[in-house]
Amino acid sequence: MSRIKARFDKLKAENRAAFIPFIMAGDPDGALSLELLKKLPGAGADLIELGVAFTDPMADGPSIAAAGQRALKSGQTLRKTLEIVRSFRAEDDETPIILMGYYNPFYSYGPEKFVADAKEAGVDGLIIVDLPPEEDAELCLPARAAGLDFIRLATPTTDDERLPAVVRNTSGFVYYVSVAGITGKAAGQTETVKGALARLRTASGLPAAVGFGIKTGEKAREFAAFADAVVVGSALVDEFAKALEANPGESNNAVNAVLRLAQEISGAIRAARV
Repeated sequence: MSRIKARFDKLKAENRAAFIPFIMAGDPDGALSLELLKKLPGAGADLIELGVAFTDPMADGPSIAAAGQRALKSGQTLRKTLEIVRSFRAEDDETPIILMGYYNPFYSYGPEKFVADAKEAGVDGLIIVDLPPEEDAELCLPARAAGLDFIRLATPTTDDERLPAVVRNTSGFVYYVSVAGITGKAAGQTETVKGALARLRTASGLPAAVGFGIKTGEKAREFAAFADAVVVGSALVDEFAKALEANPGESNNAVNAVLRLAQEISGAIRAARV
């Protein structure tokens, strides 16, 4: 059983949604992002999305795009991101890690070699924003064959005609983008999101996560009442950047600021069905 399935099975038995934080690998450098990654499970993270920096992140809002630029400036590469995962796995063999990014770095690495190296490093799943179902042979099918989950994004514009293609080779969970547009915008309306997640579960038979625009514990709790997982990215990335800018030489303060926000959001999610 994959770590992702095992984690969702456990949370279902506990009757609560997963908290999935997103951070950018290499932001502001590899060592500090690894330190934060290692501490997120203790702050309530159930699964973790680890961003793969790319020069042209078309779905990312200003916060995550800036984090990617900081990571690239520090010399972050996909190979170094796998090293971060490998270091994390030396201490944590249970928390699922999902790489989220754009296809170009994976293509440049070599899809076959990447799949083998990612599996060996301890990666559990992939979200490749710009690789549509029509290109499943590129990376999705090889990843699935190697035991890596391939997680698709569905959006408010994913209609009934398109949905079967989106979920056909999806595994792990389906990720619902609550708003049409880039990360960091306001989250979607509660009843609309609730209906969308029910539709995705029916179509895929998989847990349904919601993300994009969720910035507060209050909003996370609202969605956690019915979602299988809540993804929070821009708010955490912003908190990290703000703390680093305020005290450039105090990296521990920045890590702790993110962990405090993560604990607040995790606590709200855990309280959603009490």
